[in-house]
Amino acid sequence: MMKKVTWKPGNMIYPVPAVLVSCGSEESGYNLITVSWTGTVCTNPPLCYISLRPGRYSYEIIKESGEFVINLTNRKMARATDWCGVKSGRDFDKFKETGLTPLTANIVKAPLIEESPINIECRVIEIKQLGSHDMFLSEVLSVHADSRYMDPETGAFDMQSAELLASAHGKYCALTPPIGHFGYSIRKKKKKARWSDKPGKYGKSRKKSKS
Repeated sequence: MMKKVTWKPGNMIYPVPAVLVSCGSEESGYNLITVSWTGTVCTNPPLCYISLRPGRYSYEIIKESGEFVINLTNRKMARATDWCGVKSGRDFDKFKETGLTPLTANIVKAPLIEESPINIECRVIEIKQLGSHDMFLSEVLSVHADSRYMDPETGAFDMQSAELLASAHGKYCALTPPIGHFGYSIRKKKKKARWSDKPGKYGKSRKKSKS
C-alpha cells in the first residue's frame, strides 16, 4: 500500500510561472522584479494578480503608480530572470545590467520587455494585505505577443517554440511537449473504415455477395 508523507501547511503548487514584472513611470525609474506568485483570476473581465512582499523595492513603485507589466520569460531569459530576483533595484539599473530592452507600452507608463514572448499590461484595482505578501489584484489592459512565436497556419501563440520558463520549488524549468489538449479525454475517436465498406473500382462497396 502506498504511504503518504504529511508535511506542515505550505505552498506546494508547482510549477508556477517565472515572470519579470516591469514597473516605473519614467525611464530613469524603471525597474524589474522576478515574480512567481502570479496567475489568472477571472476571464471576463480579464483579471490577474501578483503578490509581493512589502519590503521589496518594486512594491512601493507599483503601489504608487497603480500599474505594471507582466512579462513572460523563456529559456533565453533564464539568467536575467534569476538575476533580477536576487538583486535589488535600489542598487542596480536592471535593464542596463541584464541587457534587456524597455519598450513603450500602449496604455500604462511601465515599460514592456522587448525580449519577452508575451507582455501583459496591468492596472491595479485592489491591494489585499494577506500576511507575508500583499496581492495586487489587477485588470488586464492590453496583451502583446512576439510574432516570431505565432503559428502561421493557426494564428495561435506557439508556447512550445517560445520555450516559456516556469519555476518548480526553486528551480527553473522549460515546458515539455504537450500531452494533450483541453477536452482530449472525451473527444470521440474517428471510426476507421472497414475494408468491406471501402468503395471498389466502380465506387461500389466490396461487400461479399450472398450468391
